[in-house]
Amino acid sequence: MIVWINGAFSAGKTSAACELIDLIPNSTFYDPELIGGGLRGLLPQKKLAEVTDIQDLPIWRRLVVDTAAALLAELSGVLVVPMTLLRQDYRDEIFGGLASRRIPVRHVLLSPEETILRRRIAEREECVDDPEHSERIRQWAYAHIEPYRAALGWITADAHTIDTSALTPYETAERIAEALRTGEAGECGIVQTPAPRAETVASGVLLFDEQDRVLLVDPTYKPGWEFPGGVVERGEAPAQAGVREVAEELGLRLDTVLRLLVVDWEAPKPPAYGGLRFLFDGGRLRGEQAARLLLPGSELRAWRFVTEEEASGMLPPTRFERLRWALRARERSTVLNLEAGVPVGGR
Repeated sequence: MIVWINGAFSAGKTSAACELIDLIPNSTFYDPELIGGGLRGLLPQKKLAEVTDIQDLPIWRRLVVDTAAALLAELSGVLVVPMTLLRQDYRDEIFGGLASRRIPVRHVLLSPEETILRRRIAEREECVDDPEHSERIRQWAYAHIEPYRAALGWITADAHTIDTSALTPYETAERIAEALRTGEAGECGIVQTPAPRAETVASGVLLFDEQDRVLLVDPTYKPGWEFPGGVVERGEAPAQAGVREVAEELGLRLDTVLRLLVVDWEAPKPPAYGGLRFLFDGGRLRGEQAARLLLPGSELRAWRFVTEEEASGMLPPTRFERLRWALRARERSTVLNLEAGVPVGGR
């Protein structure tokens, strides 16, 4: 299990984590900052210069997950992780990666009053012998108060929140330990999808509204928007997998025969395995059908009908290219259907 202690910079996460490992038997302190320090020594400066925050590097997020899994395989027990996560997609990626390895996460937020937080930042001395470095750290912490405020909506919905304004680090650790013991700090509900061990076959379904906009969904377990769909199970027909996934993800039972639009090979690109990708036309949804769409909170965060132009800024490049090919194939099919005297959409 992982106890992830979140909060603004200078909220007292590390101090509380150090106290907490004395209260939880068989627990280990794990600081992902060490991953960042290692990458700063390993990656070329040109690569590091591409980002302003080490968390923006995909390799950092992957290594945080892989290192946690390796530590638990070696040590078992509980990892206590003090780490600020202010971007929901990064939380999704990291917690989803842990969930795929069957590692449960208990998410805790330390939330002192802002006046207390600012006072702690002002009193922070990172390096006594280097006042300029300490001042840079303080300014970094001040600059992240606003992003922290902006992230509170999703963090408080996800994490067990503890007001630490009047608490010492030890008292904070006691509150965390008690919340874990009682179940108040429950397991994060990120979908538990086993990581693939080889190439996969996956089916996506394109659903359209009455304005011919396409439906995209926002998964909690990986970055970027996606089409409804998922991995084809052993012995399952790809089209049937698409029907099943739409029912599971959106609560929508399709009563039409899916029409194949695109077959694509996604080349393996470590750490992903790639595989065969199908895209099917699931037809148009009437307004009342769209109004009844349901999302499993542990797997999908949102859905939205979008134009092709809007999709270009939401889908990762490979998925968007697949969508473009599918839309062109659908247009050609519609023309052929019209010439044959079949109603638009082939339904």
